[in-house]
Amino acid sequence: MRLRLPAERPTEPPTGYKIAYPVLSQDGTRAGFTGVSLGGALPYAVLDDASCVYGLRHRPPARRCDCGFHCVHDRAAAEALLCTAEHRAAVLLEVSVLGAYIRFERGFRYARQRVRTVTAGPCGCGAGAVALADAGWGRPGLRALAPACAGCLRGRPSVSLAGFARLAGQGLRAVAAVGATGARPGPAAELTTDAGLGVPELVAEAALLQARLDWFQEQLARLGDPGAGGTGQG
Repeated sequence: MRLRLPAERPTEPPTGYKIAYPVLSQDGTRAGFTGVSLGGALPYAVLDDASCVYGLRHRPPARRCDCGFHCVHDRAAAEALLCTAEHRAAVLLEVSVLGAYIRFERGFRYARQRVRTVTAGPCGCGAGAVALADAGWGRPGLRALAPACAGCLRGRPSVSLAGFARLAGQGLRAVAAVGATGARPGPAAELTTDAGLGVPELVAEAALLQARLDWFQEQLARLGDPGAGGTGQG
């Protein structure tokens, strides 16, 4: 006879951490996430229920299957996954573990989750991210995004961190990780506007708008310069 651990009945949902890729719908109206491993075939929203990736008709997390959402207990353990080459463009998620779950030594496998916070790492060039831009791949109807700085946005489809949070809904909070300089926000960063945006979010929005303006000005300059391929008057 196998002994089972006693059932847990927490007063508050457990907190977990995981990594994922942010995604944006083709029409730019919806935002969500897709997993970095087997679960990548099933994109999910901020508040969502797990499905069996194998298409079996049981309710996750089934004990004889590895279906369900997965997360780890320790934030540092999730951040360590971002060091691998294939996951450098992923983001860190802080989640609430909802519904039935199975506890393991390092984390949970569970039925339902709410993503509370998404933390975007640095741009590929090393600068702090101000937006999430087209990563160059995706799923049918979904464009994968990656952290990007204002200088690397160019003409790529992108959305600011605050904009991504608004599209994702459910009170999601999107922030940029501490930059390479190690500088942390000062007291002014705690101020918020009536729209709920703090100083870092407003700075990121301004940088994103400036990057787009610079790109449009460059394109206009090229169109107006006959030597750059324009069709000047004869």
